[in-house]
This record gives sequence, C-alpha cells and structure tokens, in this order.
Amino acid sequence: MQKKTGDPSWIRIRFRVFNLETFIRQAGLTASSKGTTSFGKRHTKSHSLCRRCGNRAYHNQKKTCASCGYPAAKIRSFNWGMKAKRRKTTGTGRMRYLKTVNIRFKNGFREGVKKVAKSD
Repeated sequence: MQKKTGDPSWIRIRFRVFNLETFIRQAGLTASSKGTTSFGKRHTKSHSLCRRCGNRAYHNQKKTCASCGYPAAKIRSFNWGMKAKRRKTTGTGRMRYLKTVNIRFKNGFREGVKKVAKSD
C-alpha cells in the first residue's frame, strides 16, 4: 500500500493507511450519537419542590405543579383517577383541626362551661 503524501488528513498506523476523520470516529472520540452519549450531558432538572404539596413536581419553566396544580386555587384531581383521590383525601394526614371538631360535635359545641364532676 502506498502512503499518500501532501494530505494531512491521512495517517499511517501499523502499516495501514487510515483517513484521520474515520479513525477518530471509530475510536469513539466524538459524540456523534443521539443515544447513550447524548444522555450523559443531561444535568438540568425540570422539576423542583412544590410549596403546597412538597412533591418534586413543580415545573420550573411552566411554573405549575404536576401533582397538586399549584398555583391554581383548587387542588388538582380527576374523577378518572379514583386511587389517586383516595391517597390524597381527608383522613390520610394528621387532621390537626378536624379530629377535634368531631369531639366538639358530640358535646354540642359547648364553650365556657365548667366540667361537671363525676359522681361515683
């Protein structure tokens, strides 16, 4: 095989003549792929923490939460997602206020009345 002279894009390696561009591409020195090599460059996050629900579903560009719909006034829910409704409904959390309402309802919402001493 004859070595080409005068053209810098040709190089002789181990008694074979290669095109320099082909050699670089085959050696994997360029990221010309749309697949695996491209996925490694993803460093940005599109979703961050939501103020209302606390999930990592608040879209930074859309400025809306994919979970609760914040900043909309109403909580995001759909009738076709009954299981999702069940997970988020009243009674699944602490119910700091509502659990005291039930006790006050039994007593007729009385206020400012002294406790009656129990007679043995």
